[in-house]
Amino acid sequence: MSHASGTSGARPTRRGGRWERYRVTHPFSAQDQAALWGSIVGVVALAALLGWALDMKGGVVIVAAVPFIIASFENRRTAFQFDAAGARFGTVMVPWTDVTQFVVVTPADGQRALIGARFRPGAALPAGVSALAQDPAMPAPIHVAVPRAKFDLEKMVHKARRYAPSHLQIVVADPSGERVAS
Repeated sequence: MSHASGTSGARPTRRGGRWERYRVTHPFSAQDQAALWGSIVGVVALAALLGWALDMKGGVVIVAAVPFIIASFENRRTAFQFDAAGARFGTVMVPWTDVTQFVVVTPADGQRALIGARFRPGAALPAGVSALAQDPAMPAPIHVAVPRAKFDLEKMVHKARRYAPSHLQIVVADPSGERVAS
């Protein structure tokens, strides 16, 4: 399903210096915190070493490295995201032209929500991505499990209406059937 104009639908929108998107993250684990602090200590040590060995300002190294450290940890923690480029399930990026529906399932355990995508006819997983482990509760071919406490269906629907292509639907699936989220 493409648009008559040939464009992908959602145009990048900037607000407050950031691209608009909907994002759900994994919790910030102790391992992530240790890696973040290790990275910070490593950069400060490198800055001090360069400052001593090359008589270079160490602050330059710190200022240059901080955006890369932040982006790396943001990407590492992202479980699901959609923005102007498409939808991201963990590390798998799916372009908007391939997605027709997001499917949301909240299993009875209450600890997690499953967010998946159904593809247009003829579309498949991106090249190089093997089939993911399928959860029996999820009727879509690709999905991620996100912490239930971090998932907000209303916010997801609101952001999708404003920034996702107009052909995209968000469907809530439960044992009684499926319904379009409103």
